[in-house]
Amino acid sequence: MLLTILGGCGAWPGAGQACSGYLVEHDGFRLLLDPGYATVPRLLEQVTADQVDAVFISHGHPDHCADLNPLLRARTLRADPSAPLPVYSLPGALDAVLALDRPGMLTDAYVLHEFTAGDRLDIGPFRAQTRLLPHSVPNSGVRLTADDRILAYTGDTGPSPDVVDLARGAHLLLAEATYADRVPEGSRRHLSSARQAGRQAKEADARHLLLTHLQPGTDPTAAQAAASAEYDGEIGIATSGLVMDLS
Repeated sequence: MLLTILGGCGAWPGAGQACSGYLVEHDGFRLLLDPGYATVPRLLEQVTADQVDAVFISHGHPDHCADLNPLLRARTLRADPSAPLPVYSLPGALDAVLALDRPGMLTDAYVLHEFTAGDRLDIGPFRAQTRLLPHSVPNSGVRLTADDRILAYTGDTGPSPDVVDLARGAHLLLAEATYADRVPEGSRRHLSSARQAGRQAKEADARHLLLTHLQPGTDPTAAQAAASAEYDGEIGIATSGLVMDLS
C-alpha cells in the first residue's frame, strides 16, 4: 500500500500548498481520499485524471471535497470522456460541490455511492470500514485494509474513543491535528490537536502517526513535539509530495 500526500492544510491552503488530499495505491488501483482545495494540480503531477479509480470523501467541507469538481471536469470535458468515476460519500455531503456546474453537465462523469457511517465497503482491493466521528457536519473516518496493511484516516474529528477503535493496530494513523496543543473552546468538540492525536495513536497501538490538516499558522515543529509528548512511535507531518510505503 502506497500513500502519497497531495496536501495537508486545514481550512484553506497556505501559499504554495494544498488542503487535505491523499492518493492511496495498491495492486495498481488508485483511491483518492478527500480532494480538498488545490489538490488536483498536485494529483495530476502523479497520475492522469482518468487513472483515478475511485474517490472517498470523509465529509462535505470544501477543504476536503472542493477539487472533486475540477477532477470530474478533467475526466469529462474532452474528446474521449473517461468512464464514470465511483465516488463514495455520506448522504448529501456532496450536494453543494456537485451543483457547481449547470445541471447535467457532469452527470455522466461519476457514479455516487452514498453510505451510512458504520458501513463496510469494498473499494477495489481495499476493505473499508467506516466510522462516524464527531465534527460540525457528519464526518466519516475510514480504516482501509489491503492484504495485511492498515491505514486509518480520521477526516476531521473531535477527540473520541471511536478514533482509537478505528486506528487499533493500524500501520499508519493519518490524523487531523488542526492545532498543536490547545484547541479553542468553541472547536473542542469538532477538531483535534496534535497532542490529542498522539494520545489516541498510543492508545490504539498504531505503528506510525502522520499529522495532517494543520491550519496555516500552526507550527509543524510544535505539533510534532506535542504529539511526541504522548506517543513514542514515529511521527511525521503530512506535506505535499511525501510518499509512504506501508508495505
